[in-house]
Amino acid sequence: MPILAAFMVPHPPMIIPDVGKGSEKQITKTIRAYEQVADEVAALAPETIVITSPHSMMYADYFHISPGKHANGSFRQFMAPQVKFSEDYDEELAGRISVLSDREEFPAGTLGERDASLDHGTMVPLWFIRKKYTGGKILRIGLSGLPLTEHYRLGQLVADAAEDLERRVVIIASGDLSHKLQTYGPYGYAPEGPEYDRRIMDVCGRAAFGELFDFDEVFCEKAAECGHRSFVIMAGAFDGREVKAQVLSHEDVTGVGYGICTFYPEGDAGDLISQPSGLTASPGRGSLDRRFLDIYQEKVERECREKAEQSDAYVRLARASVESWVARRKKLDVPEGLPEEMLRRRAGTFVSIHKDGHLRGCIGTIMATQKNIAEEIIRNGISACANDPRFSPITPDELLRLEITVDVLGEIEDITSPAELDVKRYGVIVSSGRKRGLLLPNLDGVDTVEDQIRIAREKGGIREREKYELQRFEVVRHY
Repeated sequence: MPILAAFMVPHPPMIIPDVGKGSEKQITKTIRAYEQVADEVAALAPETIVITSPHSMMYADYFHISPGKHANGSFRQFMAPQVKFSEDYDEELAGRISVLSDREEFPAGTLGERDASLDHGTMVPLWFIRKKYTGGKILRIGLSGLPLTEHYRLGQLVADAAEDLERRVVIIASGDLSHKLQTYGPYGYAPEGPEYDRRIMDVCGRAAFGELFDFDEVFCEKAAECGHRSFVIMAGAFDGREVKAQVLSHEDVTGVGYGICTFYPEGDAGDLISQPSGLTASPGRGSLDRRFLDIYQEKVERECREKAEQSDAYVRLARASVESWVARRKKLDVPEGLPEEMLRRRAGTFVSIHKDGHLRGCIGTIMATQKNIAEEIIRNGISACANDPRFSPITPDELLRLEITVDVLGEIEDITSPAELDVKRYGVIVSSGRKRGLLLPNLDGVDTVEDQIRIAREKGGIREREKYELQRFEVVRHY
């Protein structure tokens, strides 16, 4: 059985009267829309309510599904301990998702519980729902630092597990929108804030889930959004299905965006209740133009092929080194026909690998360690794909979706002041005794010299209060 419906909802604690103490009246449109969501959930009478919450357990490289039979929670941290919850978990569904994840070597399961208490991203939706519907168990799933594609894949696994168990499931995608909509808001204003809210409400209002992948990570960070990954998991649960979407409300009066939308699979669960109306039947569950992950990955692979064909000799050599090592575990020999500079000159190089817009590996040398630049690139290409301690080794099935750049470092200069740095032109080396951290220039999301120094210092394990020295260098970046 497919997912019955899904609901995109915010989770401001102040919407609970015992917490807001009157301030909740600022967002009456959101409250009315939330009450409609609760009515629709009650009409569906799901056996399980799956809640994806940004405030549940979150890991960089793993999706945590809350384990056990039962969980409690309250709004104690918001000065309202009298607002309590006691919920039963759907252990069978959690177990089935874990089995499917293990089978596909997907990083999701019930390991790593550190706080069993229900979080407010889970409890705010439940506060509205439980006033109208007390049946059904819940399943709480946290987000991760993995790419959006992996969040979408998790949604697919949730839907597969629900179908395997013939479980009647509703998904609650909990998440606020931008936190930077108004100068008077608690997080201030950024131009990306209103732009994020406008785009996300448009995309979700059209159920154009493939466009969720187009939200750049740096843009989302500047907008200070909360729920994007949550919405992507929900979208994955509808993969291949026609979906009827409806925008119920959007408000930004507090400086934080609150959006509510409803989503019903056409011809399936939507026929079970009268809200929303106008649903039409569609045969099967495999609409090819709604398989957004496949479409996105094919697009990325095509773009990566085109970039690879247009790349220069430095990047082609790095890619060949990565492919040789990943596919055959063989170190590439220096090929013929390379530019003379790559064979005569010695220099430090960095090989950076990205996949789906996320860093997948970056290893380099500050000064030359090999007899020429070509050997340096080959060696660092292997290290970037196999030995970066922040990531697991790259696998053969990832090769088609990799973007690779090569930086060739110039001379390293001692400097006495941050005023001698420029984040676009110079990389920086921060040193304190034997500890040293390096950051390349012109990186997305690194906009100030202060940010550049801080990140390099943290990479080197240098504490803020430690004395340190600065060096700078220029690079030639090859694409």
